[in-house]
Order: sequence, then C-alpha cells, then structure tokens
Amino acid sequence: MASAAIGAIGHEDRLSVVDHLEELRGRLIVSLIVIAAAFGLCMWQNHALLEIINAPLSHETQKQVKAGQGPLGSTYSVQEGARTVAVELQTVVAALDRPGSGASPATRSALSGAAPALRGAIAKLSAPPQGDKPVTLGIGEPFTTTLGVAFIFAMILALPVVLYEIYGFLLPAFSPEQRKVATPLMLAIPFLFVAGVLFGYFVVLPAAVRFFQNFNSGQFNVLVQASQYYHFAATILLAMGLVFQVPVGVLAATRAGIVTTEQLRHNRRYAVLACGAVAALLPGDAITLLLETVPLYLLFEMSILVARVIDHRSRAQSA
Repeated sequence: MASAAIGAIGHEDRLSVVDHLEELRGRLIVSLIVIAAAFGLCMWQNHALLEIINAPLSHETQKQVKAGQGPLGSTYSVQEGARTVAVELQTVVAALDRPGSGASPATRSALSGAAPALRGAIAKLSAPPQGDKPVTLGIGEPFTTTLGVAFIFAMILALPVVLYEIYGFLLPAFSPEQRKVATPLMLAIPFLFVAGVLFGYFVVLPAAVRFFQNFNSGQFNVLVQASQYYHFAATILLAMGLVFQVPVGVLAATRAGIVTTEQLRHNRRYAVLACGAVAALLPGDAITLLLETVPLYLLFEMSILVARVIDHRSRAQSA
C-alpha cells in the first residue's frame, strides 16, 4: 500500500489506521530520499550556489569599493593611485628608452628590462574591484554555513516532489468533484513558490542589500557576517515564495464559499492596502516598495479572474 501511486486508492476505499500509516511511511521515505539526493547535488555544487547567493552582495559592494567606501574602498583607492604612478613611470621609461633620448647605453639597457615588469604591475593594478564576500568568525562556520545554504537549495529543488507526495496522501479524502477543484490548486503551489523565489532573488534581495549596505555607510566599516547574511537572504526568498501563494488562497476561499468573487471585486481598495502593507514589511526603499506591490496586486487580480471563470463553469454545469 505504501508504494501505491497517486490515485490508486479510491475515495470509497476503507483503509485501517495501519494501512494509512504504511502509506504515510512510504511517502515520507520517498520525500526524504529526494531531499537527500537534492542535498547531495547541492553540496557537490556548493561553490556555484554560494556564488549565486553572494551575487547581490558582491554587486552592491563593488559600487561601494569604487566609491572608496569602507576598508575595501580605501584599498582600491590606494590601488588606483599606485596604478597612476606606474603608468606615469612607464611613460618616462619609454621616453628614456627611445634612441636619441640622451640616455647612456647602460641606462637604456636597464630601462628595457624594467618595462615588462611595469606592464605586468599595471595589468594587475587595473583589475576591477572584487565584491566583498561574507566573513566568518568561527573555525567551523564556513562548513556549517555551506551546509545551511545547500539545505535551503535542496528544499527548493525537492519541493515539487514533496508536495506531490502530500497531494497523493490527501487525495483519497476528496470526492471526485472536490478533486477537480483541489488538483489545479495543488499543482499550482510549487510553480507559484518558484516564481516567488525568483522574484525575491532578482528584485527584493538586491534592493534590500542595496538599502542596508548604503544606510549610513559613511559612518561604519560594514563587514557582513556569512551566517546572518544567508539567514537574511533565505528569509526573504521564503517570504516571497509564500506571498506568491495568494492565488491559491483566494481560489480556495472562493471555492469553499468563505468569500465570493463579487465581494473581492468590490473590496479592491483593501487589497491594494494589504499588498502595500506586505511590501512595506519587506526591506527596501520606495522604488522597491512599488516593485513589490504591483506584482502582488496583479496576483490578486489574476486570482479573481480565475475564480470567476471557475464559477461560470460550475454554474453552467449545474444548469
């Protein structure tokens, strides 16, 4: 029974408590195996994952470094000064090394040997500023932090399979009519979650890093601790993944009869306020607030549209 595929158990079937526990055990084992496989894959590619999650921080830190802010900015300013001196010295060496410059053959021979070293030094000093990496304070923090990041990505990768197993366990409890409603909602959850995570990574997280990294940055030498930064990033991504479940919640509420589509349409102003309040709770500036509010409101409108279509179909079938 534990290995039964989704739909193998009918709504009319009567199972004992032991049978239900056996099925639950089988689905938990499948979920754990998938999570373990995803975790192994993420640990194998942990360097790439760390580069992905560090990208918003590195991008923002490069701007600060170019502006001469913080310890790295001071170092980069010294590097720029040394490069300017090296370029001027290279010009002088080239001028003295020309025939007819008046320099002695011994001097020209020494200068010709210094020219390659100057070119190499200028090439190194011309390298763009590197983004700051999060700092670790404990001897085991790099290992534990890497495990945490790999586990977060593993859960994101394994989420569709885990939800599939949950859906398969709960499916026999629904009647055939209820399955028609529950199936699209359950299948939409992982896609909406992934969409929310992507939106959080490309829009919300960079804006939040930009806001906090530049807040009173002239008064502090900001060093970002790895564990705190990854916890902050994971909180934002998880929050956006959950917020993008708004369509599922609206459709479930309308199908359960808790609220009607007409009520939702006539209370749009409250939806705008709610979306703005949710966006305000997320870190960022005024531009980020607008970028976060608009997608949330569009999700709400899309939910109303889908709910109306489902209502019309239900009424037509009833008629």
